[in-house]
Amino acid sequence: MVSDDIFKFLKEKVALFRDFPEERLTELLNDSQVITFEPNEAVIEFGEEGHFLGVLLDGEAELSITDDCGEKHVLDAIGPGGLFGVPSLMTGNKTMTDVIGRTLCQALLIPQKLFTSIIATYPPAVLHLSKILVDRLKIFSYEGKGQELASAALKRSQDPYGFKLQTERPMKILVINCGSSSLKYNLFDTADEKQNARGDVERIGQEGTLHRFSSARGEFKWELPRTDHREAFAEMFRALTSPESGVITSPAEIAAVGHRVVHGGDKYNHSVLINEEVIEVVERASAFAPLHNPLNLIGIREAMKLFPHAPQVAVFDTAFHQTIPAYAYLYGLPYEYFEKKGIRRYGFHGTSHQYVALKVAEHLKRPYNQLSTIICHLGNGASICAVDHGRSIDTSMGFTPLEGLVMGTRSGDLDPGVILHLMEAEGLDHRGLHELLNKTGGLKGLSGLSNDMREVEAAANEGDHRAILAIRTFAYRVRKYIGAYVAAMDGVDILAFTGGIGQGSVGVRSLACQGLKRIGIHVDERKNREVRGFDRICDISAEDSQVKVLVVPTDEERMIARQTLRVLDRSHVAGILKNQTLTEIPIEISAHHVHLSPAHVEALFGPGHQLTPWQDLSQPGQFACQERVNLIGPKGRVENVRVLGPARKQTQVEIALTEQYKLGVQAPIRESGDLDHTPGLTVEANNGAMTISQGVICALRHIHMSPEEALSFGLKDKDVVKVRVPGERELIFGDVLVRVSPNFRLAMHIDTDEGNAASIPTGASGYIDGLQSRR
Repeated sequence: MVSDDIFKFLKEKVALFRDFPEERLTELLNDSQVITFEPNEAVIEFGEEGHFLGVLLDGEAELSITDDCGEKHVLDAIGPGGLFGVPSLMTGNKTMTDVIGRTLCQALLIPQKLFTSIIATYPPAVLHLSKILVDRLKIFSYEGKGQELASAALKRSQDPYGFKLQTERPMKILVINCGSSSLKYNLFDTADEKQNARGDVERIGQEGTLHRFSSARGEFKWELPRTDHREAFAEMFRALTSPESGVITSPAEIAAVGHRVVHGGDKYNHSVLINEEVIEVVERASAFAPLHNPLNLIGIREAMKLFPHAPQVAVFDTAFHQTIPAYAYLYGLPYEYFEKKGIRRYGFHGTSHQYVALKVAEHLKRPYNQLSTIICHLGNGASICAVDHGRSIDTSMGFTPLEGLVMGTRSGDLDPGVILHLMEAEGLDHRGLHELLNKTGGLKGLSGLSNDMREVEAAANEGDHRAILAIRTFAYRVRKYIGAYVAAMDGVDILAFTGGIGQGSVGVRSLACQGLKRIGIHVDERKNREVRGFDRICDISAEDSQVKVLVVPTDEERMIARQTLRVLDRSHVAGILKNQTLTEIPIEISAHHVHLSPAHVEALFGPGHQLTPWQDLSQPGQFACQERVNLIGPKGRVENVRVLGPARKQTQVEIALTEQYKLGVQAPIRESGDLDHTPGLTVEANNGAMTISQGVICALRHIHMSPEEALSFGLKDKDVVKVRVPGERELIFGDVLVRVSPNFRLAMHIDTDEGNAASIPTGASGYIDGLQSRR
C-alpha cells in the first residue's frame, strides 16, 4: 500500500481512526513505519518493551504464549485492521504475548512518542483503546494469570532496565565527566554499539598532558602541551570529528549530553535538564563539594558552547540517596544546622550504586524492587550502600565523600575529637586538616607506600607489615559496614562488589566476607580466586550461602547515558502534561489499617468467619469492614484498627510514623504487597491473638489510576511522579508511585502523618507536576 491507501484503510477499516482528525492522522503516517513479516515470524516478542502501537494492514497474526515446557498457547487472532501492542503501551508492563504472523503480514508501526502525544490526547481514541485493553486482559485474568505473565515477561526480557540504550530513532549520546585534572568522555550510538567511542584527557593543567581515545577505528594516543579545560574540550571535539579517529562529522549529530555532577544538595532526587536554575543550584552546592562541582560546571559550560542545540542533562551522584530517611541522614548536631545550613549526610557514588542494583536484578531475573542489596563500591574512593527494595536507605559517605570507609587517600570515619586534638597539638588550620584527611590518609597514610591497592598488596605479599595492616584495616571497615547494613535492612539477598578494588582484589573480597557466615554470607574461595571481575558478573557464593555474593563490573558512563535518555523521556511527558487540561486528582488520607489473609481472618474471628462490609472504599471492590483489631508491638499498642476487605493473600499492616513509635516498630517504606524483610507484631481480636513474623509497612505514597488515565498523562505503571497540591501554602509531594490497573479509580493516597503535617483537608485535590523517574 502507498500512504494514501493506508490513510483510506485506517479511516474505513480501523475503528480507532474512523473519526480521528485527518490532519493528526496525517502526522502519524508521516513518522510511522510500514513493515512486512513472514509466516511464523514474530513482530513483537514476549518480554519486550512496548515501543509502538501496531496496526495490521494485511494478513493474519496470532497472540500467543509459549510456556516453560515449550508448548505454545494461542490466545487470540487478529486480521486486517487489528491492533497489537496495546497492553504494554497502556500499562507500562513488558509485552505479555508474542505477536506472530500466520501468513505474510504487513503492519503499520506507530512509535510510542506519537502514540502518547497524538493518539493519547484524543479522548475517543483513549476510550476505544481502553475497551481493547480490558478485553485483552480478560483473556488471561489480569489479577491472576496476568500478573504471573507480567512477572514472567520481565524475567524473559533481554533488557528489562534499558541498559542497551535502545531508542525509537538513532541517537548519539555524549557523556561528560569533568574532573580536576582530567576530562573523561564516552559517546554512545543507540543505532550501533560498535560505533561507541571513549576518551580521556589526563593531567590537565600539568606538564605531560595525555589524550587517549578509542573508537571502531582503533586506539589513539596524543601527547599534549600543558592544557586547560577549554583546550581539553577542543581536543575531545577534534578526536570525535577527526577523519582518522572520529565517529561524527559535526556537533549537530550529538542528540544529548549527559554530565556527571557530584552534588545536587537536597534539591534534586533525580536527573534533570540543565537550565539556569539548575546551574545556580549546582553553584550553591559547590560549598558542599568544592573540589568537584566547580569543575562539573566547567564541563557543562564548555559542552553548551560546543553542542548548543543538544539538551544538556545533569546526573547527580547524590540523587539516588535522597530516599534515605531522616533518622539515617541526620547528624547528632543541633537541628538548626540541618534546617538552616543543610548539614546532613548526602552520600555519593549514587550513579554506580543504582547501576549495580539494577544490573544484579537483571542478572538474577528478579524485579529490582523486590531485593535487599548491599553494594560495596571499592576504589580509590569507596562507599557502601544499602538498597532496600529499590531504594537507597543508607550509605557510608556523608556530608562529603570523606566519611565512611578507609579509602585511597581519605581517612574515612574519624572521631571528631582527633581533629580537635590535632588543631591544638599540631597547630593545623582547615587547609592543613583538609590535606591530612583527604590527601595523605587512607591506604597511603597507613601503608606509607601508595594509595593504589595493587601496590599495597604487592608490598604485603613481600611481607611489609604496614601494607598488611593497611589492607586488613580497609577490609575490616568494609566488613563492619556490611554487618551494619544487614541489620538496617533486617537481612540481605545480595552482596555485590564493584569498583577497581571490589572487582580486582581477591584478598579484599575474602577478608571482607570472612566471619559473616552466621548472617548467611559465605564465599566460595576457589570461585573468588578465579574471578575476572572486569569482564562480566561473577557469582562467588558458596553453595550453602543464603546470600548471593556477586562481583559486578560497574559502568557509570552507561548509567549516565541511560538517565539522560530517561530525562528526555520525562521532558516528553512534561510536554503532554503542559498541553492537557489539568486533571484533578482526589487526595485521600489513608489511616492505619490491616489487610488479613483468609487463614488469619479465621484465627482472629473464628472458623468460617467472613469479613463483614461496613463501607465501600473509593477503589472498586474494596471495603472497610466492621471488624477491628488491636496492634501490639514491643513498646505499646494501638487499638481499634480497621480491617479492610476483601481478604488478601498475605496479611499486611499499614501504619504511620507516629504509630511506629507508639508500637516500638520500625517499618520500612514499601509498596503495598512488598513484605519481605519487614517487621512483625501481635494482632489481637475478640477470638484471640496471633503474632505475624512480617508484614508491617509504612505505605509508599501512591496514585491509583486506570490505563486510560495513565495514557492521558503519558505515564506508565511504576512511574514515580511529583504532585502539586495548591492552596494557601502550595505543596509538592515527590516520590509518588503510579499504580495502573483497569480496576482502579483515580485517587492519591498519603498517610495520616503526611496529611496532618501538610494540613490537607478532606476533599483536597492535587495535580501531576511532572515525571520524576521511570524504571
